[in-house]
Amino acid sequence: MRKLFLFVLILFSISQNFSQEYPKREMRAAWVVTVFNTDWPSGPTLSSEQSKQELINLIESLHKLHLNAVILQVRPAGDAFYDSSFEPWSYWLTGKQGQVPAPYFDPLQTAIETCHAYGMELHAWFNPFRADLLGADTVYRHPNHITQMQPEWLLKYGTRLYFDPGRPEVRRHVTDIIMDVVNRYDIDAVHIDDYFYPYRIPKQEFPDSISYGLYGMGMPREDWRRQNVDRFVEMLHDDIRLSRPHLKIGISPFGVWRNGDKDPQGSATKAGQTSYDDLYADVRRWAMKGWLDYIAPQLYFSIGYEPADYQELANWWSRNAFGKHVYIGQSLYKVNNNHDTNWEDPSQVTRQLQINRQLPEVQGNMHYSARYFYLNPLGITDSFRQKLYPYKALPPVMDWLDSDPPVSPIKPKVRSSRKGLQISWDMVPEETAYLAIYRFPKKEVGLRSNMESLREVIASDKKVWVDGETEFLKRYTYVITALDKHFNESKAAPSARRRRWSRGKP
Repeated sequence: MRKLFLFVLILFSISQNFSQEYPKREMRAAWVVTVFNTDWPSGPTLSSEQSKQELINLIESLHKLHLNAVILQVRPAGDAFYDSSFEPWSYWLTGKQGQVPAPYFDPLQTAIETCHAYGMELHAWFNPFRADLLGADTVYRHPNHITQMQPEWLLKYGTRLYFDPGRPEVRRHVTDIIMDVVNRYDIDAVHIDDYFYPYRIPKQEFPDSISYGLYGMGMPREDWRRQNVDRFVEMLHDDIRLSRPHLKIGISPFGVWRNGDKDPQGSATKAGQTSYDDLYADVRRWAMKGWLDYIAPQLYFSIGYEPADYQELANWWSRNAFGKHVYIGQSLYKVNNNHDTNWEDPSQVTRQLQINRQLPEVQGNMHYSARYFYLNPLGITDSFRQKLYPYKALPPVMDWLDSDPPVSPIKPKVRSSRKGLQISWDMVPEETAYLAIYRFPKKEVGLRSNMESLREVIASDKKVWVDGETEFLKRYTYVITALDKHFNESKAAPSARRRRWSRGKP
């Protein structure tokens, strides 16, 4: 009996490890950095056709690697990668601040349409309080740029200009800019990064004495700064919920909330700067208050890194999500490119994702940044393709936003063609945004939780899909399900099966 028990336990363990290794639902996102032309576009003087095609190609390449979300930086520093009445077109798009792309195209709209065609989410990434990075000597500032329109709202810290979060009119202005996108574009999430107050510069205090004198009301300055950011986050949350109640709100803070020596609620770390004490971002409180839907902590540290160990922080964030989703920010940019020699180990990222999958509160990953998937340092992209993301996955469902699945689609039709087996359908329920197509060998319908069976996720306005990875004379069974905009999944439609009769290569 004891041997039988151990055998069953081993089988159960193997089953559990497999399901953790290839979960059906997992956030798989990449940040696409536009500032300084880091990821896209490749330069500020490309033609509109070149920029647009680069963006489409980038999204297509991420889709082929089985990522399911793109985080596009649409507002790097008081400028826009979309058609805005508030702020000028970005220098990094056209080479001149305020210059309209000619011929005209809207990068945000292009990204939305491309992502949705591939069944991917588009998260619009805003930097809320960074106003200028290049400086007056290196770029022409457009008359509509905030440095020209409201210079009294800005503070110089180091060599850069920042909005002053201590001013109520600044917080309202930034919220209005984000809400303009929320109301005009079919984005899937608003994404805010870690720059609230800027990272500290040694021996230099952030120069907000005027606004502190006007609005500080005798509070300790650090508490007042945190209150300013709290008010911004709460206001943004309330406005989004009023306008689009089901839109996701995500924030990507610095990876350490507080060190444990300053707060018993903090992590066992010794980070030089922290989100709470230096950026005045109390993201733990925001999660408790329900002002966000996901946290993407930037755990840009290695496993075993003494000041801030990756595993310690992954566990800490999983314990402090308060029912919200945790998508760990992964630092692909450090692979073979950091003073910490742990990043010279090609298995570092693999082991980090394995840790994440063992934490039920962690529902996925966001990778910084997209360019490292094609740079492939230490073969890390090959690891994603072969081991980490060999199969597709659906984004996690946020049931507090929407948990109602759509109606099942009608039975698909399957026929053989030279390119493979062609699956088609006549109509789908009105609330359907995407279709998930599953394939099983022979005549039996297997478990849809086995991710090898998920062949594709496509926009619901498509009427046909060709499975080119089929073999001559082999029989396959197909099942389709409907997915709404929030990736709630319907029951399966009746299955359809067919043997491939036609020869030919896809």
